[in-house]
Amino acid sequence: MIPPKEGVEAYIGLGSNLEDSVGHVSRARAEIAALPGVAEIGFSPLYRSVPVGPQDQPDYVNAVLRISTELEPLVLLRQLQQIENQHGRLRSVRWGARTLDLDVLLYAQQSINEPDLIVPHPELAKRAFVLYPLADVSSSDLMIPGLDSLSQLLAACPADGLRKIAS
Repeated sequence: MIPPKEGVEAYIGLGSNLEDSVGHVSRARAEIAALPGVAEIGFSPLYRSVPVGPQDQPDYVNAVLRISTELEPLVLLRQLQQIENQHGRLRSVRWGARTLDLDVLLYAQQSINEPDLIVPHPELAKRAFVLYPLADVSSSDLMIPGLDSLSQLLAACPADGLRKIAS
């Protein structure tokens, strides 16, 4: 990993399907933007999506936050995990319901493969609830390291019930 000398662009996926999902995502947006060394560049509309994994859980509220950050990738991840914990995040069931899920989707144009962090996010290309909000805050020619352009990924990933919601 290359530590940033000045702000680099990163994209954070936000999701929630417990309690006040819209509130969790909205508060997390503000909390991330308030982190030292982080500045918000853009925020997608909120989307509602069906859960991945166990289907006996509520639909998710999802969004993508585009930031400039001076934080190294693992430091950013740890800060996001602290925010998740402050929102009561429990990690008991894989792909289970959660109050807040924050993922580093992209970090500059880096490919990162660490035990705690894989960037681009390994499921990014298959997840409409990530790709469509990502397209709202970036350009369609955004290249996803090791994959393809965002426009090509979108063309291969139907929206399948994903819908924008009022926030």
